[in-house]
Amino acid sequence: VTALSTLAAALLFLAVACVRRWGAGYSTMGALCASYVNAGNLGIPIAAYVLGDASLVAPVLLLQQLFIAPVALTVFDITTAEERPGVWRQLTSPFRNPVVVGSLLGLAVNVTGVPVPTMVMDPVALIGGMSVPAVLLAFGISLRGRALPARGPDRWPVLLSVLIKVSVQPFLAWLIGAGLFGLSGETLFAVVVVAALPAAQNLFTYASRYDIGTTLARDSVLLSTILAAPALVVVTVLLR
Repeated sequence: VTALSTLAAALLFLAVACVRRWGAGYSTMGALCASYVNAGNLGIPIAAYVLGDASLVAPVLLLQQLFIAPVALTVFDITTAEERPGVWRQLTSPFRNPVVVGSLLGLAVNVTGVPVPTMVMDPVALIGGMSVPAVLLAFGISLRGRALPARGPDRWPVLLSVLIKVSVQPFLAWLIGAGLFGLSGETLFAVVVVAALPAAQNLFTYASRYDIGTTLARDSVLLSTILAAPALVVVTVLLR
């Protein structure tokens, strides 16, 4: 349900982006803002508090880190390259990206149970521990001295991505879950709550790294995070 609702939300933004001719890299960033949920910083505590099981967001994290992020980062790598890379380089691009490599290594260690030497794990744990605060600090700094969100040339892409993220994606999750898979009760409630989470803040990191849609990512994350609270209240009232 999560995979299908995420795909549908992303395709909805991309359909409008194609009509408006917003460009491949910019459109990809907008599609992420419209569908890529904050499953880590907000998803884990909300799943633990509201749903009673933090592990419910684990499949979402895996979907995003192992499938969605590699595809999006490959698009960014190709669109920002000085020269168009060959077919082989395009195909292997995800496996040269540190975000994807780190995710795959973490999954491999988890599945195989291979112990990681302390001298290797300690630096990884140190970097991992500072990553979330660093992302939040960078995002907060980016808001200093900026105009109100959804202003200027990025206004309509921002509003579109926020509309899809906050209202359309949860509705799609409910529609697919109840209508296609016959979910009900706590299970249906869980997938809709996860779909109602705001856009992930690491999207701003991607945007800054590739210099693609930085304002779009920043404003979409900010507005969807603010509107996620009332959206989650509406979901709870309707489904509980």
